[in-house]
Amino acid sequence: MDGAKFAELRIDGKAFNFPIIIGSEGEKAIDISNLRKETGYITLDPSFANTGACCSEITYIDGERGILRYRGIPIEELAEKRLFIEVAYLLLHGNLPDENQYKQFSILLNEHSLLHEDMRHLFDGFPRGSHPMHIMSTMLNSMATFYPNVDTLSLSEDIDVTATRLISTFRTMAAFAYKKSIGQPPVYPRPDLTYCANFLNMMFDSPVNPYTIDAEIVEVMNLLFILYADHEQNCSTTTVRTIGSAQVNLYATISAGVSALSGPLHGGANQAVIEMLSKIRSGGYSVDQFIEMAKNKNNPVKLMGFGHRVYKNYDPRAKIIKEATVRILKKLDIKDTLLDIAMELESKALSDSYFVERKLYPNVDFYSGILYRALGFPTNMFTVLFALGRLPGWIAHWKEMVSDKNSKIVRPRQIYTGRTLTHLK
Repeated sequence: MDGAKFAELRIDGKAFNFPIIIGSEGEKAIDISNLRKETGYITLDPSFANTGACCSEITYIDGERGILRYRGIPIEELAEKRLFIEVAYLLLHGNLPDENQYKQFSILLNEHSLLHEDMRHLFDGFPRGSHPMHIMSTMLNSMATFYPNVDTLSLSEDIDVTATRLISTFRTMAAFAYKKSIGQPPVYPRPDLTYCANFLNMMFDSPVNPYTIDAEIVEVMNLLFILYADHEQNCSTTTVRTIGSAQVNLYATISAGVSALSGPLHGGANQAVIEMLSKIRSGGYSVDQFIEMAKNKNNPVKLMGFGHRVYKNYDPRAKIIKEATVRILKKLDIKDTLLDIAMELESKALSDSYFVERKLYPNVDFYSGILYRALGFPTNMFTVLFALGRLPGWIAHWKEMVSDKNSKIVRPRQIYTGRTLTHLK
């Protein structure tokens, strides 16, 4: 192997050279795009755990060191100093907005915050109690019929309008879906409110109980959306890139991302954490007992909210959310026993060699559900909030993918393991 240029693969005594690709942060990959053509072989990598599906300039993660950056900027700095719509602009355009760009982006978000009035009536067709994520996926798909001029050919002209319409109306639809689920009338967006303040008002305002907007609550909502805004090639983002590679319209593409996120192994993890903590509280277990149960291979109990496919260190987002959770519960004077259980669980797990050796640290989902509960969100809205935050990242990846002149429709290979030739009798 020439570490600077090529990797050598030997098959049946014959050598083949494949280019080594090195990313801007030193990540290394072997370009095997010509492997089958040159050797007749393919690689087998279930779940694509060791496969790089693309080159991207959007998000960098170093799971060993617990690093997350959007467009090169540490997540800690963005969470502390920026608003969600600034971060959305950063992901979409590659740079933070200047004063004029911020103003124009805000104007577009406001102009496109209203849902097409005919779409509002579609909510009436869903049964009471429908999960908001299923409603959101369906409503997003329907947008292509109300706003049909969205395809790769109009990308250069309409991306700002399309992106802002999605980011803004998704927020409106999410609030409408929640209001529908509890039998309350929808609350329309207000032009005098910022993005997150508008969302909170649409969620919690009612004719008989006006919602009071609190600047610190708005600030923490911005924080949560920023932390979820992108996370490179996760399941839902890969879904967006895969569906988008077939030149499916952007609304249907994002709808597929929402569907992928709805799974309990992806976006539903923070709901699973709340259920686990509630089980500990109601089941009469001590934290020590639950930890021992989780360590027992013959016991189905799992420690939810610990470990991550990429992070082998403390998830940097988890640190930020933990601090925000403690601060907001104190501000609201909420005594949540689930937080007490969570903090004890974290403390004892991180001092247990079983979890330390396996590099199982709290991830972003461990504390976020507790914070959402404190803000007043029901459990079935947790994944919707995740999707709302992730939307700019999905659109950014779609934009990057369709703008790449070398992009092709995604079409993996397989190794067939079925019956060999079998003739009909």
